[in-house]
Amino acid sequence: MIFGFNAQSLVGVVLIPALCWALSEARGRFPWRLALGAAAAQAALVALLFGLPPARAIMSGAGAAVDGLNTSTQAGVRFVFGFLSGADGQPYGVTDPRALYIFAFHVLPVILVICALSALLWHWRVLKWLTQAFGLVFEKTMGLRGAPALATAATIFMGQVEGPIFIRGYLASLTRSELFLLLTVGMACVSGSTVVAYATILQGVLPNAAAHVLTASLISAPAGVLLARILVPRDPAAEQAEPLDLQGVKSYESSVDALIKGTGDGLQIVLNVAATLVVFVSLIAMVDGLLGLLPKFGGAPISIERGLGLIFTPLAWAMGVPCREAGAAGSLLGVKLVLTEFSAFFDMAKLAPGVLSDRSRVIMTYALCGFANVASVGINVAGYAVLVPERRGEVAAMVWKAMLGGFLATCMTASVVGALPAALYAH
Repeated sequence: MIFGFNAQSLVGVVLIPALCWALSEARGRFPWRLALGAAAAQAALVALLFGLPPARAIMSGAGAAVDGLNTSTQAGVRFVFGFLSGADGQPYGVTDPRALYIFAFHVLPVILVICALSALLWHWRVLKWLTQAFGLVFEKTMGLRGAPALATAATIFMGQVEGPIFIRGYLASLTRSELFLLLTVGMACVSGSTVVAYATILQGVLPNAAAHVLTASLISAPAGVLLARILVPRDPAAEQAEPLDLQGVKSYESSVDALIKGTGDGLQIVLNVAATLVVFVSLIAMVDGLLGLLPKFGGAPISIERGLGLIFTPLAWAMGVPCREAGAAGSLLGVKLVLTEFSAFFDMAKLAPGVLSDRSRVIMTYALCGFANVASVGINVAGYAVLVPERRGEVAAMVWKAMLGGFLATCMTASVVGALPAALYAH
């Protein structure tokens, strides 16, 4: 520690861009100004959101908002599913109350409600104004053109495929670097609907969980832009200024129409999340079953989780996690990459007390809060094939590198947060 700052986390702040530089398509064009600016912007945003009393009050209020959303959502779940939702009045004796917490009834309905509310806020122009404001910030501070800047901002609120829909008419004319940037930022961020779901999962195990996941969803975008620019540097000569026309973006006829269509969109997301988790958890269990046939290593069966834990332990340490906790943190990173962040957040919530310190839980919350996983590769290829079919092959060729960039972007965000004094965000 140096004046409250954690020098260990600075290893990650330096190491992650350096690793992307080693994999860059043009190592002679490292964006030094953008690298310094992105890290400074992330640190400044964390200091602003957690350091200033008015901002801290707003972020703390996010926890109360999440509680209110959960309570309201569970009222609807109880009405439809009755005792299956885990409500009082079980028709049988309950020996383990923890078994009443069912993902399908406690987390997925929250996504459904938030999608409906997002559509309503879009119709009322609240979300549209926020998106355009953030787009202007990215355009002026990070050198993005109008269309990619707007899509980057929309991705923060709407998600990895929904964000680019805002500039669907411009996707065919984007440069290769800009298209890669959208893929990477989409993997580095999450959607507003899932942010609330993550906060729901982490309630009770992470103080001020809602404030942290909300902050993570905002500040990972600059890291995604930076690492995308390092991996596939921009080509200014290929960029042409085009007037931005938003006439083609989604619209609703009324507030009721927004709620109905938002609910329908949310249902698709809920089904996608549920189906993805069923398939990938099943496949991992299948592989672990096969690995279990091998001789034990270190007195325990070989598994994907153990293997990934070993691989990502150094990265977890570079983010600022102490050595004794780095193995568990590395396993969480592996679970996030292979099984999605939902599984990783659930695993972190179930860890025994003492496995991760409070500070390490904060660091890992930022590292896990992103869509960079194997399932998202397929989601992006399928989504962009519909949005811009003529560039499907180009997207398929870049999407795995974009997944790596998005994964490392959240790790860089975690490193920046870890380097700051713990007292700053311990309120």
